[in-house]
Amino acid sequence: MSANGFKPCDWPGCTCEGSFRAPRSRQHLREFWWFCLEHVRAYNASWNYYDGMTEAEVEADIRFDTVWQRPSWRLGGFATYRFESVRVGDGFAFFNDGQATDGREAKPAATAEEQALLILDLRPPVTVAVVKARYKELVKRHHPDANGGDKASEERFKEISAAYRTVMNCLTA
Repeated sequence: MSANGFKPCDWPGCTCEGSFRAPRSRQHLREFWWFCLEHVRAYNASWNYYDGMTEAEVEADIRFDTVWQRPSWRLGGFATYRFESVRVGDGFAFFNDGQATDGREAKPAATAEEQALLILDLRPPVTVAVVKARYKELVKRHHPDANGGDKASEERFKEISAAYRTVMNCLTA
């Protein structure tokens, strides 16, 4: 660079200003040639990053580039993740981990009233109005006439009706 800030073009025989940089080689990407616009275009047109590499080296470089030049491992190869250690919110204990969603021990309903509340999907304390509203909602959903005479719906309807009677007997007694 001259004293007045003029950097000559690095193209042999060119006397224009070198305003545009271009990497010197694949191995030295942070070292640059400085070219004028005409010669940087010519240099870029002939630039081949993979020049001199074998097919296997090109493939390896492309694979390395797909992971942003960071190391990667096969799934399960570097560290195995154990799902048993993760607590899943499971209020119905489907995963048999013994814990309910709120952290208390999940236990089967002991009394007929507790079983009836589970069938109606209610938790104590309940009122007559709450039980009636829930019963009405479930009856509309599971009534055999609303489900084309489906046997499973009929059985669920009978179960809901029995649970409703059990809970109502406890509340009105």
